[in-house]
Amino acid sequence: MAGSAPDKEEQNQMATQVSSENVEKVIFDGMVELGTERDELSREATLEDLDVDSLDLVELAQIVEDEFGVELRGDDVKDVKTVGEVINLVVSKAG
Repeated sequence: MAGSAPDKEEQNQMATQVSSENVEKVIFDGMVELGTERDELSREATLEDLDVDSLDLVELAQIVEDEFGVELRGDDVKDVKTVGEVINLVVSKAG
């Protein structure tokens, strides 16, 4: 049926597609959507240097959940300092 929720097998297939490279691409694309310049992005870039605030993190968390089915809560991201830490967090929560 078109538009139906994914069943367990489909959800498992989606989870296997969560790789560091895929998450990096989605995070980078999401951050560009939020106003970050693409050439400023790297795993080492700090969220502070990129002017990423808590509202941006909420929006980024929604993008991650939509794309990978991984829910990031405030407690999950409160100590995250770099883009690489966000990527690693998503990958670890997906696994």
